[in-house]
Amino acid sequence: MVKLRRATHLVILSRGHAHTALEWTRGVMTKLGLTINETKTSVRDARRERFDFLGYAFGPHHFRKDGHWYLGASPSRKSIQKIKDKVGSMLRRGDNRPLDEIVLDLNRVLRGWSNYFSLGTRVPAYRAVDNHVYDRMRNFLARRHKVGTRGSRRFSRSVMFGEIGVLQMARVYYGSRPTALQ
Repeated sequence: MVKLRRATHLVILSRGHAHTALEWTRGVMTKLGLTINETKTSVRDARRERFDFLGYAFGPHHFRKDGHWYLGASPSRKSIQKIKDKVGSMLRRGDNRPLDEIVLDLNRVLRGWSNYFSLGTRVPAYRAVDNHVYDRMRNFLARRHKVGTRGSRRFSRSVMFGEIGVLQMARVYYGSRPTALQ
């Protein structure tokens, strides 16, 4: 008895022969005893439209400084929303753990996410996550310390990302990694 398996993550890049490449891939997969999930299979023109793959959005990106378009990769909207949801679930009401422990757990999640999404255009995604983390953490601390206002004076960005020690992804090293770390 042959058990069918699926190839779950596969992207084929082709210049003008996408349908031929897809048929060839189907044939190879069949010979290997694998099937392609036809509901998730599509042919896209990556030069004109974006597609999501393993948390990244690939395709045309807009350079904000001078307005030109380029082909690139960035964290997908779904990935950004997932990390925001994760941060929100970590900073819930009634969590009486010491602040150092909460910050350690939060930083661990943020560092892991930023390490995975360390390629491509990531600055806008990092800024969006930083803003969300700051808002959620500020609200969390304002509730915990029973601050009557929103807590923006007592828990400013410099306090949050400085004294308290929450990881600010916008300050994560952007260049290529030093050769000693590769």
